[in-house]
Amino acid sequence: MPVFTAADGARLHFLDDGPGAGPPLLCLAGLTRTSRDFDYLAPHLPGVRLIRPDYRGRGMSDWTGPATYTVAQEAADALALLDHLGIARAALLGTSRGGLVGMVLAATAKPRLAGLCLNDIGPVIERAGLQRIADYVGRFPALDSHAAAAEALRGFMSGFEGVPEARYLEEARRHFPQGPDGRLRLAYDARLREPFLAHLTGPEPDLWPAFDACAGLPLALIRGANSDLLSAATVAEMRRRRPDMILAEVPGRAHIPFLDEPESLAAIRTWLERCR
Repeated sequence: MPVFTAADGARLHFLDDGPGAGPPLLCLAGLTRTSRDFDYLAPHLPGVRLIRPDYRGRGMSDWTGPATYTVAQEAADALALLDHLGIARAALLGTSRGGLVGMVLAATAKPRLAGLCLNDIGPVIERAGLQRIADYVGRFPALDSHAAAAEALRGFMSGFEGVPEARYLEEARRHFPQGPDGRLRLAYDARLREPFLAHLTGPEPDLWPAFDACAGLPLALIRGANSDLLSAATVAEMRRRRPDMILAEVPGRAHIPFLDEPESLAAIRTWLERCR
């Protein structure tokens, strides 16, 4: 199992195609998600070195406690992983939370980025989407099988259309691993709920300076057409500030696109060409 040790001693898990696989692409997942988030994308990017970490508190990385589950810490861990792998500069694909980390790195460590692709996230995060996440984050599923979890996901994932039945079962297996007692559990530390709720009740941060810090970097944005987290108005303002931004809107998807949709793949491939 590939791991590296962060400055505070935390052991953090990651997946890596390995040196020689092609230009490095650092893939950062959503709030409660893991390196497996990019399994659907990986087969479509031959010749690209995909580096996929589990944030602390998620997946197979150490669960280091709520005080460490912050975007700033996750940005520091991302840089530490690049250092561990001897990578001076990488393109970054950030899904939701991962895109926030990417914007922070653009503002604080821009020379380490070859470009930034945001998956359904921007400088303004809609309250309705945050509230929906608050309704489930850190809450254990009362489910006893992956089939039951797949059925629950089918009802929960409103705004998704034309999703193959098998995909819901894949998602259930990926996000609800089976515990020793046979019951399903979370793939992350339930205490992640604490900093999330603290953020939700605190003042809304101004993230536009972090977005503007992406100036000069190849930039792409993928949005689910039915997203409740990223509004069309925010996308329009992002495009006004960065007319060169590659933009893909994925029909039949809410938060978040799976990234194997034709629109997503076309945007990612065009963006990667600009990152070279």
